[in-house]
Amino acid sequence: MRSRSSSLSPPPLKRRRVTPPEASSCTLAAPPPIPELPPPDPSNDHRTTTLRIYSWNINGIAPYLDTQRPITTFFPTSTSSPRKPGPSPPYPSLRACLHRWSFPHIICLQEVKVAPSDTTSQASVRRIINIPFANNEPTTEPSRLYDSYFCLPRDKYNATGFGGKVYGVCTIIRHDIVPSSRTKTVDWDLEGRVLITEFSNHGLVIFNIYAVNGTTNPYRDPSTGKVIGDRHMRKRTFHTELCDECARYEARGWKVVVAGDLNISQAPLDSYPQLRLGKEHVQNRQHFKECFVKRKEEGGLGMRDTFREVRGMERKYTYRPRGRVWGEGMDRVDLILASQGLTVSDADILDEEVERGRSDHVPLWVEVEVGGSNEDEGPGKKRNRNFESGGVEESKQKVETR
Repeated sequence: MRSRSSSLSPPPLKRRRVTPPEASSCTLAAPPPIPELPPPDPSNDHRTTTLRIYSWNINGIAPYLDTQRPITTFFPTSTSSPRKPGPSPPYPSLRACLHRWSFPHIICLQEVKVAPSDTTSQASVRRIINIPFANNEPTTEPSRLYDSYFCLPRDKYNATGFGGKVYGVCTIIRHDIVPSSRTKTVDWDLEGRVLITEFSNHGLVIFNIYAVNGTTNPYRDPSTGKVIGDRHMRKRTFHTELCDECARYEARGWKVVVAGDLNISQAPLDSYPQLRLGKEHVQNRQHFKECFVKRKEEGGLGMRDTFREVRGMERKYTYRPRGRVWGEGMDRVDLILASQGLTVSDADILDEEVERGRSDHVPLWVEVEVGGSNEDEGPGKKRNRNFESGGVEESKQKVETR
């Protein structure tokens, strides 16, 4: 059975409360006090030696709740001629995506755009991810069945557009690893941007994150509605809160994975044709690095950028805006970060137009060895030693043309 408790709080701040979500969505009631989390269970489940984690800003989950679309609709009908004008092509159901990705253990979706009151859509997600699209697909194997958990916006001043269908994250967890997991939200996020899943058997915690995008739009006090700053300010506060939450887990011996749309490009290599260079964007980027990239002895978390660690200087992007020709402008703003000491065996970005679907982002993924250590590189380990610090220094990169 999944436990419904535990709270972590970043020192030296006072203990924070969290809202444990129900199976289909997060609760909107005030969270009760929760006892402190015990250290990770040392009795590891050796049946699962690696975990594959996918992350995707889906930019609206509704189009993927159709069971009538076969997986073949996920492939281009022709590669020899340009697409003819006409209606947008159909896209697959969530179940077809899971099949195409070979049924990963965890899928972190961002910007699902589901209103907190829309329990019908939340139930549809759980149903769709478990309906086979092929007659011969197994329907009872735990490695082919999933649960879904939501954190949806409940900020009446900062997340009110489109009837509440803004932001929101959803974590999909495969049944064979559900029993060792616990999912929860945090009280410092009311916009549906943070969903935490703990795997106590492996001492691993995964943060599904849809980070704030820095803009000059006003940010209001969630309690009073009074303007207290802009979205740039809120973005940096979000960095600090998330960093503190991760640090508290690490202090208790957990390995941390942060996966999602972090809304930040770290270096010129990660943007085309160039990084956003406005004063506030530069400040946001520097603050992100101070929190997550700087080594622990320098005051940061020293987390590793898993794509850079595995793929080195390879150019791939996650944000592929619609309304432009593919390749005209793109950024790598979706990241999967990992604690030091967690072995990363592989990672990549599915940087293809067909993978974008109806979104304006493409998926990315990582495979980690649960219980492993990156201090001793084992067989099949793909490390690029030039990126052990977890990021790419802007001063060492040159903007390349395509």
